Amino acid sequence: MQQNPKIEFWFEFGSNYSYLSVMRIESAAAAADCAIVWRPFLLGPVFKSFGWDTSPFVLQKEKGAYMWRDMQRECAKYDLPWTQPTEFPRAAVLPGRVAAYGTDKPWIGEFCRQVMTQNFVDDVSINDTDAVTRALQAAGQPADEIIEQALEPANKGRLRQWTEEAQSRGIFGAPTFFVGEEMFWGNDRLDDAIAFAKRPLA
Repeated sequence: MQQNPKIEFWFEFGSNYSYLSVMRIESAAAAADCAIVWRPFLLGPVFKSFGWDTSPFVLQKEKGAYMWRDMQRECAKYDLPWTQPTEFPRAAVLPGRVAAYGTDKPWIGEFCRQVMTQNFVDDVSINDTDAVTRALQAAGQPADEIIEQALEPANKGRLRQWTEEAQSRGIFGAPTFFVGEEMFWGNDRLDDAIAFAKRPLA
């Protein structure tokens, strides 16, 4: 039996455009019978490898101004709630570790949506135990148990490994999608990535 096509979803909780994709990827993939391989990673080390100490949207004033207006338009397009965060980009190591632990768990999508909502709708910190606990509880999960597992050295290493893999595969921003070795960058390429995954095989 032929397996459903897969799309790798590389995302970061501090990334505004990742917010758009996190909020819609499960429904879009399900409609196309496409499986998601969740791959949280950290953009900080990627940016540092380019000589940047923060997001290019912060470093370049004009690009940042454009991006905030673009987010308003895109959220209206997808009928998503939106609040421009008062802190950007927010640190997201702890939720990243929890997501790394949960990549193959059925609650991963809901957890990620809860964290993104905290960041880009509620405008609150996402990198502390209280916030992650609330996100896990909203996803119907035992928060204390999962956070404990996420903080195990092996799981911390998983997030580091995926961040290093992101760099080695040429990822320069989030969200990024892979179908096999074919890379698609940006929320506006999610539909293209799914369509490519669904293409007839030669």
